[in-house]
Amino acid sequence: MTTRNTDIKSAGAMIDVEKTITEYLNQSDWRVNENANQGYSLGGMILNTSGKITANYWLNTIYPEAVRNAHTEGDLHLHDLGMFSGYCAGWSLRQLLTEGFNGVAGKVESSPPKHFETALGQMVNFLGTLQNEWAGAQAFSSFDTMLAPYVRNDELTYAQIYQNIQQFIFNLNVPSRWGMQTPFTNITLDWVVPEDLRETHPVIDGKEQAFTYADCQEQMDLINKAFIEVMTKGDQNGRVFTFPIPTYNITKDFIWDSENAKLLFEMTSKYGIPYFQNFVNSSLKPSDVRSMCCRLQLDLRVLRARGGGLFGSAEMTGSVGVATINLPRIAYLTTTKQSFFEKLGELMDIAKDSLEIKRKVVQNSIDRGLLPYTKRYLPSLRNHFSTIGLNGMNEACLNLLGENLGSEAGKQFAHEVLDFMRDRLVTYQDETGILYNLEATPAEGVTYRFAKEDLARYPDIIQAGTPDAPYYTNSSHLPVGYTDDPLSALEHQDDLQTKYTGGTVLHLFLGERVADWKTCANLVKKVAESYHLPYFTITPTFSICPKHGYLTGEVQTCPSCSSTCEVWSRVVGYFRPVDQWNKGKKSEYKERSEYIIEKQNTPQPQPDLACKRVC
Repeated sequence: MTTRNTDIKSAGAMIDVEKTITEYLNQSDWRVNENANQGYSLGGMILNTSGKITANYWLNTIYPEAVRNAHTEGDLHLHDLGMFSGYCAGWSLRQLLTEGFNGVAGKVESSPPKHFETALGQMVNFLGTLQNEWAGAQAFSSFDTMLAPYVRNDELTYAQIYQNIQQFIFNLNVPSRWGMQTPFTNITLDWVVPEDLRETHPVIDGKEQAFTYADCQEQMDLINKAFIEVMTKGDQNGRVFTFPIPTYNITKDFIWDSENAKLLFEMTSKYGIPYFQNFVNSSLKPSDVRSMCCRLQLDLRVLRARGGGLFGSAEMTGSVGVATINLPRIAYLTTTKQSFFEKLGELMDIAKDSLEIKRKVVQNSIDRGLLPYTKRYLPSLRNHFSTIGLNGMNEACLNLLGENLGSEAGKQFAHEVLDFMRDRLVTYQDETGILYNLEATPAEGVTYRFAKEDLARYPDIIQAGTPDAPYYTNSSHLPVGYTDDPLSALEHQDDLQTKYTGGTVLHLFLGERVADWKTCANLVKKVAESYHLPYFTITPTFSICPKHGYLTGEVQTCPSCSSTCEVWSRVVGYFRPVDQWNKGKKSEYKERSEYIIEKQNTPQPQPDLACKRVC
């Protein structure tokens, strides 16, 4: 029954519709800018409003009181409550290419693609459609390997390849997703044909080809060249393409001085676009991206890596849901390590309960046809993880120990926390038969939400930022202003980063464009060969003038025409203009110390952050 009071009541929950819409229109609710990929728009208003209704349904109808209270009070955060779906997914590009985009009743159907251009078109349609059935990133692996046979068969010129790739990238960057969002997409590029595919014969239009993938290295090189050149050029104003986020596999046979390598590191120097996946010195193997989808027996006594980096996922795997623990609050409310771990264990148990419930709901949604394309292309959720993450390790150290994460005591405590969480996740796997992983949660909005909620409750809690815009340092990263020496940060973070089995990445933030491609290549090579961390990026700050395009570094006003410029950097892993970030992330950006890549690995004086208190 409709009444004039505009309240929607369900299971004791109440949403003030008038207030919700007014807050969005006036942009007075911080959540309007929670996600930098979501523009202020009619679509954004509809998503914001419907998201609050869906979140209330999760919290008041599906989840038990303990889970609801833990989330609403800020002890932990249940991600993507505004969506009735899973988190992120990696799909089999080979399956799409061999089966086509079809199989949902009443919807247009496509046969398997016969040509390079139509293969790319089906990929755009697939990613855009599946993005509407999942809350987070959608990923394809082996982009260059799987598409190279089409280029070979079509006998395409480089100009034709470039044109098709350009069309693919522009189409993926259209804000076609609900909420005026660009589909959040990730592709992994092998660069060289993976060993497990070298002798395999590709299938095109149902016909096995006479050649093997190993015979298509030349076409792979052309695809990579075209992709890099399109991404490096940007749009008509020189603005970076946010998606797809490319992940490049750095293997032991990577050729560092090839023409394509030069182009890759010129792109990285200018925009910092790629993620680099370390197959040189990490526990990862290139074939892992395909092995998860066919492995029937997984050892639940050990934690497995999801693969694919922070926003990617290996084929036919991903994450059903994510729950992030508020570490600084636990540290503030406890006085000993023992009591800290007792409380952490309690919250992890609640997180586990929430994820077990969510898995059943998502599976039921698939079974009943609520997610029709997921049902068509995903045989099971058995290889999709339940993910528990953490936020604010540095501030937890400050509140419990009185020392920051950069100290010996702080780092030791971080190891203890991560080991405790890993061991407990193994126990959950043994109890449930479900895969669990530990994630360095991106926490784009959560870091501000936790800090904002805690400051209101505990005015003397130690935080980063300002009273108006507090935040917590992401996962177990060093404070953003800790050092300008990248090697010092790498030495500190290497053995912490390898503790994570879900998404994790180390961003090397730079103040401006790297001077030349060789310097950039040498840095990437040094990181891959000297450290064990699985994923990392080079992230320069740059600006875009509406008239003159790309400008290196942070430039608020164009020196040539005095136009206001967009300043771009990475917000939790993807590039967006800084003025579109939420308050907490803007505060973090202001406090960043950019790394100086020419600096040698010599001891540097460290700031005293033990008394950094927001009050």
